[in-house]
Amino acid sequence: MPDLTDMTWRTELMSRESTGITVTLLWSPATNVATVAVADAASDDYFALVLTAHESPLEVFNHPFAHAAARGLEFSTRRPEPELLRDAA
Repeated sequence: MPDLTDMTWRTELMSRESTGITVTLLWSPATNVATVAVADAASDDYFALVLTAHESPLEVFNHPFAHAAARGLEFSTRRPEPELLRDAA
């Protein structure tokens, strides 16, 4: 059994995946803090939202991009297109 005094140990409460984007709701019993993590397998982009006491974990889990935008976080769901080199001639 994990050591509950370990500040890094988290329990996965729920997870969902669609078109390569995985959203996971995590909870730390040591700190009683919930986090919503979003990962895009295609682009390797990732962000995590640490929830405050007044935020609804289910609301943030269901709408992580809206909450990320409200916090000023940017998340690209596509790999950037390679830049084309133009001839100097």
